[in-house]
Amino acid sequence: MVELFHSTSEKCSRIVTEGYSTSFFSAIGMLHTSLRKPVYNIYGFVRFADEIVDSFHDFDKKLLLQQFKVETYDAIERKISLNPILNSFQQTVNEYGIDAKLIDSFFESMEMDLEKTKYDSKGYQEYIYGSAEVVGLMCLYVFCEGKRELYDKLKSSAQSLGAAFQKVNFLRDVKADFNGLSRMYFPGCDFNNFTEQEKRQIEDDIDEDFIKAYEGVKQLPLKARFGVYVAYKYYLSLFRKIKKVKPARILETRVRIPNYKKAMIIFRAGVKNQLRLI
Repeated sequence: MVELFHSTSEKCSRIVTEGYSTSFFSAIGMLHTSLRKPVYNIYGFVRFADEIVDSFHDFDKKLLLQQFKVETYDAIERKISLNPILNSFQQTVNEYGIDAKLIDSFFESMEMDLEKTKYDSKGYQEYIYGSAEVVGLMCLYVFCEGKRELYDKLKSSAQSLGAAFQKVNFLRDVKADFNGLSRMYFPGCDFNNFTEQEKRQIEDDIDEDFIKAYEGVKQLPLKARFGVYVAYKYYLSLFRKIKKVKPARILETRVRIPNYKKAMIIFRAGVKNQLRLI
């Protein structure tokens, strides 16, 4: 029965999400039950593509990414794939009518990771859009459930939320990206001599993204709002912790939110949600 294959594929995407990001997994669990599977499917897809460019150092990354790209479009067109991650992703793309241009931009950013180690302002904006903002827009297709007018209204804030998350990831992962992969995403920064001023400029930019994003979070459909708010609060807490770290320490450590603090974020978000303060 094909239904069993589809449900098994979706379970694989759920396992990938839980295995790679307990924070996102927890936040997705706060969404309405009808929204969880499609978001797991999106996360599983982007996680596997990202894993190719970030981790498969002993293999031909370019070839693997190209094969994954071809198989993705093939799965969407055929509405089936023997790769369970791609099969669950194509289900979500086809069910919610996710624009293929978003997937194109995502792959363009993944390909940039294979070629570039430094970014100018234009390249940085293109990378942020393709690697993060489009993921937020894919999820927005799910959250809006076909309501195009609502999607258009929330599109800009969804992009800001994706951008904020990605930029916080960049700051948190400077040690791995710069020391391990020789990548420098932030334009004009010298991480061999990372200054307070440079760090503050990056943080000011992220602050703006969070402000714009919150306006959209408050307007999301109720089925999506609480889960997205939890993810928003988690990343905002992580960002505030990073802001307290000296520039030199950023290159030496990876800032984390302890589990008890994550639990507190969920609890406080739950209280605000019950009081309809979100």
